[in-house]
Amino acid sequence: MPVPKKKKSRSRRDKRRSHDALTPAGGLHNCPACGATKRSHHVCGNCGQYRGRQVLSETVASE
Repeated sequence: MPVPKKKKSRSRRDKRRSHDALTPAGGLHNCPACGATKRSHHVCGNCGQYRGRQVLSETVASE
Protein backbone atom coordinates (compact mmCIF):
# COMPACT_ATOMS: atom_id res chain seq x y z
CA MET A 1 0.00 0.00 0.00
CA PRO A 2 1.48 3.38 -1.01
CA VAL A 3 2.50 5.73 1.77
CA PRO A 4 3.32 9.44 1.32
CA LYS A 5 7.04 10.20 1.55
CA LYS A 6 6.60 13.63 3.15
CA LYS A 7 4.03 14.99 5.55
CA LYS A 8 1.65 17.57 4.03
CA SER A 9 1.96 20.88 5.83
CA ARG A 10 -1.03 22.52 7.51
CA SER A 11 -0.90 25.23 4.88
CA ARG A 12 -1.20 22.81 1.95
CA ARG A 13 -3.92 20.83 3.70
CA ASP A 14 -5.96 23.95 4.45
CA LYS A 15 -5.55 25.30 0.92
CA ARG A 16 -7.02 22.07 -0.39
CA ARG A 17 -9.93 22.29 2.04
CA SER A 18 -10.67 25.95 1.32
CA HIS A 19 -13.49 25.09 -1.11
CA ASP A 20 -15.22 22.57 1.14
CA ALA A 21 -17.34 25.21 2.89
CA LEU A 22 -18.62 26.81 -0.33
CA THR A 23 -22.21 26.31 -1.37
CA PRO A 24 -22.82 24.05 -4.37
CA ALA A 25 -22.66 25.71 -7.77
CA GLY A 26 -25.95 26.87 -9.22
CA GLY A 27 -27.47 27.63 -5.86
CA LEU A 28 -31.12 28.54 -5.60
CA HIS A 29 -32.29 32.09 -4.93
CA ASN A 30 -35.64 33.83 -4.71
CA CYS A 31 -36.84 35.83 -7.70
CA PRO A 32 -37.11 39.53 -6.74
CA ALA A 33 -40.19 39.99 -8.93
CA CYS A 34 -42.43 37.07 -7.94
CA GLY A 35 -40.59 35.43 -5.04
CA ALA A 36 -40.39 32.02 -6.68
CA THR A 37 -37.26 29.90 -6.28
CA LYS A 38 -34.94 30.09 -9.30
CA ARG A 39 -31.34 29.26 -10.18
CA SER A 40 -28.96 32.20 -10.02
CA HIS A 41 -28.06 33.82 -13.37
CA HIS A 42 -31.07 32.19 -15.06
CA VAL A 43 -34.45 33.44 -16.23
CA CYS A 44 -37.22 32.88 -13.70
CA GLY A 45 -39.42 30.03 -14.90
CA ASN A 46 -42.43 31.40 -13.05
CA CYS A 47 -42.64 35.02 -14.25
CA GLY A 48 -40.09 35.11 -17.11
CA GLN A 49 -38.00 37.99 -15.74
CA TYR A 50 -34.22 38.29 -15.66
CA ARG A 51 -32.38 41.17 -13.95
CA GLY A 52 -35.53 43.26 -13.73
CA ARG A 53 -36.52 42.88 -17.39
CA GLN A 54 -39.31 40.80 -18.92
CA VAL A 55 -37.46 38.30 -21.11
CA LEU A 56 -40.13 35.64 -21.70
CA SER A 57 -43.82 36.28 -22.20
CA GLU A 58 -46.08 35.33 -19.29
CA THR A 59 -47.72 32.49 -21.27
CA VAL A 60 -44.39 30.87 -22.24
CA ALA A 61 -43.00 31.15 -18.70
CA SER A 62 -45.98 29.44 -17.09
CA GLU A 63 -45.92 26.39 -19.43
